[in-house]
Amino acid sequence: MEIKIDVKKMEVPEKSNIIVGQAHFIKTVEDIHEALVQSAPRIKFGIAFNESSGPCLVRTSGNDKELIKIATKNALKIGAGHVFVILIKEAFPINVLNAVKGISEVCNIYAATANALQIVVAETGQGAGILGVIDGGKIRGVESEKDKKGRKRLLRELGYKL
Repeated sequence: MEIKIDVKKMEVPEKSNIIVGQAHFIKTVEDIHEALVQSAPRIKFGIAFNESSGPCLVRTSGNDKELIKIATKNALKIGAGHVFVILIKEAFPINVLNAVKGISEVCNIYAATANALQIVVAETGQGAGILGVIDGGKIRGVESEKDKKGRKRLLRELGYKL
Protein backbone atom coordinates (compact mmCIF):
# COMPACT_ATOMS: atom_id res chain seq x y z
CA MET A 1 0.00 0.00 0.00
CA GLU A 2 1.34 3.38 -1.00
CA ILE A 3 1.16 6.41 1.31
CA LYS A 4 1.75 10.03 0.45
CA ILE A 5 2.49 12.57 3.18
CA ASP A 6 1.95 16.27 2.50
CA VAL A 7 1.78 19.53 4.43
CA LYS A 8 -1.26 21.76 3.85
CA LYS A 9 -1.00 25.45 4.79
CA MET A 10 -4.23 26.77 6.27
CA GLU A 11 -5.56 30.21 5.42
CA VAL A 12 -6.25 32.14 8.63
CA PRO A 13 -7.60 35.64 7.91
CA GLU A 14 -6.30 38.57 9.94
CA LYS A 15 -7.99 38.98 13.34
CA SER A 16 -9.43 35.48 13.19
CA ASN A 17 -8.74 32.08 14.74
CA ILE A 18 -8.97 28.59 13.34
CA ILE A 19 -10.07 25.37 15.02
CA VAL A 20 -9.42 22.05 13.27
CA GLY A 21 -10.85 18.80 14.57
CA GLN A 22 -12.39 15.46 13.74
CA ALA A 23 -15.93 14.23 14.28
CA HIS A 24 -17.96 11.25 13.12
CA PHE A 25 -21.45 12.18 11.96
CA ILE A 26 -23.18 14.39 9.40
CA LYS A 27 -25.04 16.40 12.07
CA THR A 28 -21.69 17.75 13.31
CA VAL A 29 -21.94 20.92 11.23
CA GLU A 30 -25.31 21.88 12.75
CA ASP A 31 -24.22 21.00 16.28
CA ILE A 32 -21.05 23.07 15.98
CA HIS A 33 -23.10 26.00 14.65
CA GLU A 34 -25.40 25.83 17.68
CA ALA A 35 -22.49 25.48 20.14
CA LEU A 36 -20.73 28.54 18.72
CA VAL A 37 -23.71 30.90 18.89
CA GLN A 38 -24.64 29.68 22.37
CA SER A 39 -21.07 30.22 23.64
CA ALA A 40 -20.38 33.64 22.13
CA PRO A 41 -23.51 35.41 20.81
CA ARG A 42 -21.58 38.08 18.80
CA ILE A 43 -19.22 35.58 17.19
CA LYS A 44 -18.69 35.62 13.42
CA PHE A 45 -17.84 32.19 12.01
CA GLY A 46 -17.65 29.76 9.15
CA ILE A 47 -17.71 25.97 9.45
CA ALA A 48 -16.77 23.31 6.92
CA PHE A 49 -17.12 19.58 7.65
CA ASN A 50 -15.76 16.87 5.34
CA GLU A 51 -18.33 14.10 5.09
CA SER A 52 -16.64 10.69 4.99
CA SER A 53 -19.25 8.43 3.37
CA GLY A 54 -22.10 8.58 0.90
CA PRO A 55 -21.60 11.59 -1.37
CA CYS A 56 -18.46 12.70 0.61
CA LEU A 57 -19.33 16.40 0.40
CA VAL A 58 -18.02 19.38 2.33
CA ARG A 59 -20.96 20.43 4.52
CA THR A 60 -20.98 24.12 5.51
CA SER A 61 -22.62 26.55 7.89
CA GLY A 62 -21.96 29.86 9.61
CA ASN A 63 -22.99 33.48 9.78
CA ASP A 64 -20.13 35.12 7.83
CA LYS A 65 -19.93 34.38 4.09
CA GLU A 66 -16.19 35.08 3.81
CA LEU A 67 -15.32 32.84 6.78
CA ILE A 68 -17.53 30.06 5.37
CA LYS A 69 -15.74 30.38 2.03
CA ILE A 70 -12.25 30.20 3.58
CA ALA A 71 -13.20 27.36 5.98
CA THR A 72 -14.46 25.43 2.96
CA LYS A 73 -11.26 26.13 1.03
CA ASN A 74 -9.19 24.87 4.00
CA ALA A 75 -11.34 21.74 4.43
CA LEU A 76 -11.01 20.92 0.73
CA LYS A 77 -7.25 21.45 0.95
CA ILE A 78 -7.01 18.99 3.88
CA GLY A 79 -9.25 16.52 2.04
CA ALA A 80 -9.56 14.12 4.99
CA GLY A 81 -12.90 12.60 5.93
CA HIS A 82 -14.72 13.65 9.09
CA VAL A 83 -12.45 16.67 9.55
CA PHE A 84 -13.98 20.03 10.43
CA VAL A 85 -12.56 23.51 10.08
CA ILE A 86 -13.98 26.44 12.03
CA LEU A 87 -12.92 30.03 11.45
CA ILE A 88 -13.99 32.58 14.06
CA LYS A 89 -13.85 36.34 14.54
CA GLU A 90 -15.03 38.49 17.44
CA ALA A 91 -14.34 35.62 19.85
CA PHE A 92 -11.41 33.42 20.79
CA PRO A 93 -11.11 29.62 20.93
CA ILE A 94 -11.07 29.86 24.74
CA ASN A 95 -14.67 31.17 24.50
CA VAL A 96 -16.00 28.21 22.47
CA LEU A 97 -13.60 25.28 22.70
CA ASN A 98 -15.21 23.47 25.64
CA ALA A 99 -18.61 23.72 23.95
CA VAL A 100 -17.15 22.27 20.72
CA LYS A 101 -15.30 19.50 22.59
CA GLY A 102 -18.53 18.68 24.43
CA ILE A 103 -20.42 17.87 21.22
CA SER A 104 -21.08 14.12 21.29
CA GLU A 105 -19.78 13.47 17.80
CA VAL A 106 -16.50 15.42 18.21
CA CYS A 107 -13.62 12.95 18.54
CA ASN A 108 -10.54 15.18 18.54
CA ILE A 109 -9.31 18.76 18.34
CA TYR A 110 -6.03 19.12 16.46
CA ALA A 111 -5.52 22.87 16.79
CA ALA A 112 -7.13 26.08 17.99
CA THR A 113 -4.97 29.07 17.09
CA ALA A 114 -4.49 32.43 15.43
CA ASN A 115 -0.96 31.42 14.40
CA ALA A 116 0.21 30.26 11.01
CA LEU A 117 -1.04 26.66 10.81
CA GLN A 118 0.04 23.70 8.73
CA ILE A 119 -1.76 20.36 8.69
CA VAL A 120 0.30 17.21 8.07
CA VAL A 121 -1.87 14.90 5.96
CA ALA A 122 -1.35 11.28 4.94
CA GLU A 123 -3.12 9.98 1.85
CA THR A 124 -3.68 6.38 0.74
CA GLY A 125 -5.83 4.80 -1.93
CA GLN A 126 -8.77 4.82 0.49
CA GLY A 127 -8.61 8.46 1.57
CA ALA A 128 -6.73 10.93 3.75
CA GLY A 129 -6.17 11.57 7.45
CA ILE A 130 -4.50 14.16 9.63
CA LEU A 131 -1.22 13.01 11.20
CA GLY A 132 -0.64 16.21 13.15
CA VAL A 133 -0.32 19.97 13.03
CA ILE A 134 2.41 22.59 12.98
CA ASP A 135 1.13 25.53 15.01
CA GLY A 136 3.16 28.75 14.82
CA GLY A 137 6.93 29.07 14.86
CA LYS A 138 9.90 27.26 16.40
CA ILE A 139 10.77 27.82 20.05
CA ARG A 140 13.54 30.39 20.53
CA GLY A 141 14.29 30.02 24.24
CA VAL A 142 12.88 30.13 27.76
CA GLU A 143 10.99 33.12 29.14
CA SER A 144 12.85 35.56 31.37
CA GLU A 145 11.41 37.25 34.46
CA LYS A 146 10.58 40.24 32.22
CA ASP A 147 8.76 37.89 29.81
CA LYS A 148 6.78 36.36 32.72
CA LYS A 149 5.65 39.81 33.85
CA GLY A 150 4.64 40.64 30.28
CA ARG A 151 2.64 37.41 29.96
CA LYS A 152 0.82 38.04 33.23
CA ARG A 153 0.12 41.67 32.26
CA LEU A 154 -1.31 40.60 28.88
CA LEU A 155 -3.67 38.06 30.47
CA ARG A 156 -5.02 40.75 32.76
CA GLU A 157 -5.35 43.28 29.92
CA LEU A 158 -7.37 40.73 27.97
CA GLY A 159 -9.59 40.13 31.02
CA TYR A 160 -8.68 36.47 31.52
CA LYS A 161 -7.11 37.03 34.94
CA LEU A 162 -7.86 39.46 37.77
